[in-house]
Amino acid sequence: MNSETPMETVNKRAEDYAAERDRLCQLIETLERQVEDAKRQALPEIRDAVRRTSEAHDRLRASVEANPELWEGKRRTVVIAGVRVGMTKGKGKLTWDDAAQVVKLIRRHFPDQSEAMIRVREEPIRKALAELTVTELKRVGVTVEEADDQVVIKPTDSEVDKLVSKLLEDAERFEEAA
Repeated sequence: MNSETPMETVNKRAEDYAAERDRLCQLIETLERQVEDAKRQALPEIRDAVRRTSEAHDRLRASVEANPELWEGKRRTVVIAGVRVGMTKGKGKLTWDDAAQVVKLIRRHFPDQSEAMIRVREEPIRKALAELTVTELKRVGVTVEEADDQVVIKPTDSEVDKLVSKLLEDAERFEEAA
């Protein structure tokens, strides 16, 4: 017969979970240290490769810019060794200092097209609505979902927490798929 009270059972299960989670955290921390060591070891070679790649990019750019006649006509780019090279029309960037002034001028000069050129966006703000009571929310047509009691198992420790949570979620998905 089980002589444990329900709270003692929950206590034991929480201790078991904490112990397994600590073991998982240690494994992840070990892995992260190994990854950091590998990064540190590879960094000089990576920096050199970045420098060389950047220099090669600059030389290629200079060569393309120095030969504009190659990019005239219909064929403005070519693919060489998996790299698209050539010229293309720039997309440009639209900027303005005063959005309200631009809107005003669009309405004045292009009244028939203003709807297509001006975005009017009204939508509820969740954060502000969350401050209302359930009764007030009902008055404005908002319902609250999943507000009933839910199980909480949320460790209160470190940054490793996010990675552990992700791994546990992935493990649950793999089990469901199997």
